[in-house]
Amino acid sequence: MSDFIYLASQSPRRSQLLDQIGVAHKLLLASPEEDAESLEEVRGAEAPARYVARVTGLKLDAAVQRLKRQDLPAAPVLCADTTVCMGREILGKPANEVDAVRMLQRLAGENHRVLTAVAVQKGSKRVSAVCESWVRFAPMTPAQIKAYVATGEPMGKAGAYGVQGRAAAHIEQIRGSYSGIMGLPLFETAALLRSLGVRC
Repeated sequence: MSDFIYLASQSPRRSQLLDQIGVAHKLLLASPEEDAESLEEVRGAEAPARYVARVTGLKLDAAVQRLKRQDLPAAPVLCADTTVCMGREILGKPANEVDAVRMLQRLAGENHRVLTAVAVQKGSKRVSAVCESWVRFAPMTPAQIKAYVATGEPMGKAGAYGVQGRAAAHIEQIRGSYSGIMGLPLFETAALLRSLGVRC
């Protein structure tokens, strides 16, 4: 049994979600010289589910190497990545406020998918899963979109919104995993961790 896991993610929400299911964890973050952002580049007309699984695998590869380099105590390493998509179009993190407005204009009044991939490695064994959820935004006026973008909340978030934040006032319907939309699907994560002998 592992007493703790490493979480290779800067997301405070993922850390809170692990706390919620009682998983002790330590952060294993990329150093500035690691180009973590480049791992998230989309390759051509890549299908969203394949993209999110591939990126999560690359993040986990990097985190496992980081663990070895830093000579830290052995423990399972968890990575996750979330992407928002409309059809096959991937809506990543907005480049700036104008980009955030563009994305929210696309999402307003429409359904979209949120895909979160989770991968955990313990020694040489790796397990992974992809969780798919659906979100429907209510129609939003240009003033509502502008006001939401002005809060700064969309920046750094796939699809330019956070379900657990102020965007919730515009979300009409959710199907699937709420925690998956936040960035870490707890049911799937707990199953993966248990399969590697981690208490949840």
